[in-house]
Amino acid sequence: MGGRRNRGEPSLKTASQLEPLRGASQRVRFDDNAICAVLFGQHHVNLARIEQKLPVTIVSRGNEVFIQGENEGDVHAAAAVLEDLYGKLRSGIAIGREEVDAALRMRRPDAPMQERAEHHAIRTERKLIVARSANQLAYLRALERFELVFALGPAGTGKTYLAVAMAVSFLKQHRVERLILSRPAVEAGERLGFLPGDMKEKVDPYLRPLYDALRDMLPEGKVQMRIESGQIEIAPLAYMRGRTLSNSFVILDEAQNTTPAQMKMFLTRLGEGSRMVITGDPTQTDLPPGTTSGLADAVERLAGIGGIATVRFDRGDIVRHPLVGAIIDAYEGTGEPVPETRGGSRRPRRTPSSDDGQRQ
Repeated sequence: MGGRRNRGEPSLKTASQLEPLRGASQRVRFDDNAICAVLFGQHHVNLARIEQKLPVTIVSRGNEVFIQGENEGDVHAAAAVLEDLYGKLRSGIAIGREEVDAALRMRRPDAPMQERAEHHAIRTERKLIVARSANQLAYLRALERFELVFALGPAGTGKTYLAVAMAVSFLKQHRVERLILSRPAVEAGERLGFLPGDMKEKVDPYLRPLYDALRDMLPEGKVQMRIESGQIEIAPLAYMRGRTLSNSFVILDEAQNTTPAQMKMFLTRLGEGSRMVITGDPTQTDLPPGTTSGLADAVERLAGIGGIATVRFDRGDIVRHPLVGAIIDAYEGTGEPVPETRGGSRRPRRTPSSDDGQRQ
């Protein structure tokens, strides 16, 4: 293709740069030239992205690609990524960098599964939602099969988003009568009593991420209509006390901020015909120092009980902006905040390294 390449974009190796044949190789041919052009991307940016993430070299000629690498697993993974993306395009699903990265996560050589994510896709009124990593696929399977699911892991791994998507799907299929979303209203340096407004106005900011997830899957008018009819309820954890939640899909988000007593109270709300999903990051609790997290306590206490699934995510499952993973690595790598300078700005600490280069 003609045109100027944007600065910073990975570039694809050309045939002249292809090293003498060694290791493993595979040739992949695609039938539709028009789809092939979209698959490769402008300036072959999608092929270059695969080269960037896997130790392979890719050369394209027309509607064919030739993949070469030292390891047969890497070569097969790259071919599977291209075939998966081609299948999405043939199904009418647009692809971009996020879809390429998702396909790479699903098909990396160390991934334990090779089941197609589309088999567990969730279709909402606004979009088709599919797993973007092996752990996300395991999570969707657990949400479908188990009545109580714990989802543990860092921010950006889709714990809450996928749970809300599954809950909306259950509601639309009339498999449950209500969708109940809850969060503990743990103050981050503020007291609710000092915030302006009535109780709803005080707690709504803590529940805003749940509203955002719902509005990403249902038209705005339908979200409000279902809330007003009682089909969807969004409330702080304290409002769950004394209730029995029957025929409902119940989600407790940010559960690392519960105490063991609060978690016990919530778990024992589970009624007939209900599903319960509890999500959180045990490493990011806002509880007072020395307070045990109800999430970690419950996962340990309930281990081995039938009918309960626990899915653990890691940094490889992060599907937000690529910088999020690097930011988490940076914070978890140092384990302490960057000290402030006299003027109030933060001075980055220099971490010695062998090449003193940028961290990927």
